[in-house]
Amino acid sequence: MPPPPPPRLLIVLLATILVGAVSAHGRLLPASDALPRSAALRLPSESEGRQPLSSESEGCEMTYGFLPCTDTAGGNLFLAVAYGFLMFKSATYLSAGSELLLEILGPGIVGGLFLPILGALPDALLILVSGLSGSKEVAQSQVLIGMGLLAGSTVMLLTILWGSCVVVGKCDLSENSNTVDSQDTKAFSLFGSGVSTDLQTSYAARIMAISVLPFIVVQIPSILKLQSGHRLTLLLGLIVAVLLLLTYCLYQIFQPWIQRRKLEYSRLKHVMSGLLKHAQMHTFGRLIDDDGRPNVSVIEKLFHKIDLDNDGSIERGELQAFIVGVNFEDIDLDSNLAADQVMADFDRSHNNFIEKGEFIDGVLRWLEEAKRAVASSGVYSKKFMDDFHTTTRDEHTALLDKDEEDGESIENPTWTCFKAIALLLLGTAMAAAFADPLVDAVHNFSSATNIPSFFISFIAMPLATNSSEAVSAIIFASRKKQRTLSLTFSEVYGGVTMNNTLCLAVFLSLVYIRGLTWDFSSEVLVIFLVCIIMGLFTSFRTTFPLWMCFVAFLLYPLSLILVYILDYKFGWS
Repeated sequence: MPPPPPPRLLIVLLATILVGAVSAHGRLLPASDALPRSAALRLPSESEGRQPLSSESEGCEMTYGFLPCTDTAGGNLFLAVAYGFLMFKSATYLSAGSELLLEILGPGIVGGLFLPILGALPDALLILVSGLSGSKEVAQSQVLIGMGLLAGSTVMLLTILWGSCVVVGKCDLSENSNTVDSQDTKAFSLFGSGVSTDLQTSYAARIMAISVLPFIVVQIPSILKLQSGHRLTLLLGLIVAVLLLLTYCLYQIFQPWIQRRKLEYSRLKHVMSGLLKHAQMHTFGRLIDDDGRPNVSVIEKLFHKIDLDNDGSIERGELQAFIVGVNFEDIDLDSNLAADQVMADFDRSHNNFIEKGEFIDGVLRWLEEAKRAVASSGVYSKKFMDDFHTTTRDEHTALLDKDEEDGESIENPTWTCFKAIALLLLGTAMAAAFADPLVDAVHNFSSATNIPSFFISFIAMPLATNSSEAVSAIIFASRKKQRTLSLTFSEVYGGVTMNNTLCLAVFLSLVYIRGLTWDFSSEVLVIFLVCIIMGLFTSFRTTFPLWMCFVAFLLYPLSLILVYILDYKFGWS
């Protein structure tokens, strides 16, 4: 969790903006913003109803009466960058406060309800203010910024971020198309390297694909070429989006599987550390020498010790018998669950047997994990396995305490709770305060440059609201392990699901209540296609070779091109 920036930085930035107010004039309030989108590609003239701007313009109005606004392209670009930076810091504070709150209260309601909503809060507020201010005509023009943000955020998560996580998280693919954790020796082999996730991550991808249903509902009149029923389908789409949001949050509350998956992984690490420790004590030598090199002959002797019937493979019953014989006393261990986890981790051929080669590969992976987990300074003593076992026990205990929601493992929980609430309030206040001026700056920059506001918000605004989560996801993926990659991609799919439910619900509420026109067929088509294509890619497979990242990357420019062609060449808007 990155520390909050020094207050001096925010003060300097705000002071810079306020100094600009001396020469800036205020918010652009064009008289005719309800022009077709195709008209935005050419310079508007006075005959089209747009009055020339001047310093004495009656439409000059500062946001909140003191925040600056200007009629120049450069000035509005500066303001958009400044307000975008403040929205980025808002998202960072919300993320930091959410993590602290999760440490205290555990998953449950906080992890399933509050955290997903807080994560989508900056986007939701920007979408909300894009259509609240001004007349109906102004709102109809500015709401295009909200749709650009909604589409841009979804497309960026599933294309740029998804592809980047594949690139930084890639590992070597074995002969059976599974990745080898932390082994990346094949450089940029399009078919020889990639990433793997678990089955539950594919379930998150399926939920994401289902979440596009409200977009289909609101497009029914356009699909069937109906002349009426637009407001009814807007209301139905809103109801479906809210119901899907509630269902998703309840699912996260009662099935906090991401947190439970972390707990299961920590349990597996502790089981493996115990098995390796026991093996080193009771077999014919050390598993790893002083220089850190694994002793394969000792691993083979361990394999033959577990293989009671000497048939060249370890069955589940033999593995469970060995685990029971280890007699874990430091945790309450379910030997059935432990045997299932070890089998799933070692049995790469999925034939319900651990063959000798699979066993050696599995132990070598865990020895590498042990070397990363224990700071050894290049020297691996005889008590190295004891240290690894102690480390995994502490990790398991910390996660177990968090899962039981007792808060006892947190030092000074009162201060931590106060800090979490302060960060959440600060992030929420900043998002609420700077969402409106950011939308105004983007809209005014669009007016000054004749660049359609949709494309500006599609490309630039998701950077302000999703950058902190994107950086965290890439760093987490760079650990090059199936478990961390599974968590990373689960978060990506969860973010898209919240866009398709919470943010869309806010957008539909705005359009319905203000009586705005729904003419976003091209944008909806882009969101639908990207979600479905990536959903099909990720719902029915768990291994993604490196070449798939280029499919994801390519979808981003294709989305922009498709919107441009449909709106400005075929007149869909």
